[in-house]
Amino acid sequence: MRGGLLTDRQIEVLRYRKKGLTQQQIADIIHTSKSNVSSIEKNARENIQIAKETMSLFYALDASHLCTLEGGSDLFDSAPLIIQEAGKTGISLNTDLIDLINRLRAEYPDGIHGRLIREDIEVFLRNDGKLYFG
Repeated sequence: MRGGLLTDRQIEVLRYRKKGLTQQQIADIIHTSKSNVSSIEKNARENIQIAKETMSLFYALDASHLCTLEGGSDLFDSAPLIIQEAGKTGISLNTDLIDLINRLRAEYPDGIHGRLIREDIEVFLRNDGKLYFG
């Protein structure tokens, strides 16, 4: 399998991390320093985030802007806004409130802390009911 934006070394480090190894343990295995492993992992995660954002943008090209979840707002108050706004379009969503909240948290781990939305999140809706965030 090709690594896309990831180098072979980044894939190797991520595989070891998924197995639960520490950065020091990985460094010992691949004969490098812990700080180098840290740098490799950081760059890999940044590349993954760039890829996710690129794919979201690509899929959002076929979608219409639905609403904006405002930074500083409560996730539990804002997520129902998506369902409310989608209802106005007559398009049925392919998700429920709990799945929506979990998806937002997964796609914006740095943008959402607990219930606090830290930065604006644009929400897009396709005609098939799929949501995209940007």
